[in-house]
Amino acid sequence: MKIKHRIFEIISRSEHGDRASAVVDWTIMMLIALSILAIILDSFQSIHEKYQTVFQVLEVVTVLVFSLEYVLRIWTADLLYPEAKHPRLKYCLSFMAMIDLLAILPFYLPFLSADLRFLRMMRLFRLFRLLRVLKLGRYFDALQVIVDVIRKSWPQLIMSIVICFFVMLFSAIIMYEVENPVQPEQFPNVISSLWWAICTLTTVGYGDVYPITAVGRFFASIISLVGIGIIAIPTGIIAAGFSQVITEVDHHTEHQSDHHAPDIESMSDEDLLVLQGKVNKQLYERGYPKW
Repeated sequence: MKIKHRIFEIISRSEHGDRASAVVDWTIMMLIALSILAIILDSFQSIHEKYQTVFQVLEVVTVLVFSLEYVLRIWTADLLYPEAKHPRLKYCLSFMAMIDLLAILPFYLPFLSADLRFLRMMRLFRLFRLLRVLKLGRYFDALQVIVDVIRKSWPQLIMSIVICFFVMLFSAIIMYEVENPVQPEQFPNVISSLWWAICTLTTVGYGDVYPITAVGRFFASIISLVGIGIIAIPTGIIAAGFSQVITEVDHHTEHQSDHHAPDIESMSDEDLLVLQGKVNKQLYERGYPKW
């Protein structure tokens, strides 16, 4: 049990003075950085041909380390969720556990099938390796704040996405009805018109498809202005979420500080003597002479 508790401390975010945990944290972060760098460099054909073996060895080492980390986190999940009825299941369904699994899954899937169609599909699954960068969320408070913001704001974000979809669909139908008679090649159906609606509402506007009728340009102007407001909705939701999470973190920090800091002026003489004894004992254990 002591070994399990120690392993849990090591794979958790390092506390001040825990050298083993700090080494593990920095090793994981370096492997994540090297893995992402290898994905980028491997896209260059000349580098791929010259260092293919190096990239393969790095991938194997990285996956083995991440796999060991994943297994150990499942094993020690009961220490992370001591009050949960099924702590391992709760961990496996958590956001960071999903990221851990997706980070290593593309490496093992080809061993499960020899079907060529399946192996071709694996090229798409290899993109999941980029999710390894999200593993850094365990080690940086800023990334954890972003995760908390998305987690708390996801109902509003989903609703804003639904609103955006219906506005784009409505815009595509309007432009199809108006422009199809004069531009059947550019607006052949509602789905093709949806491409124009997406580019317009997101204010990208590639210019490859555009209305030429007066009515179409009128509606396009209105849709472009609506697009500015539509894009601002999720931005406002995320900004409000950041403000709320940062306020909660500051309040929690102040509460912890007030909770741990003793009010010396209101303490009795007996309590002060006990506190002085504890302080003297800690100083003596750290090498200071007895008072």
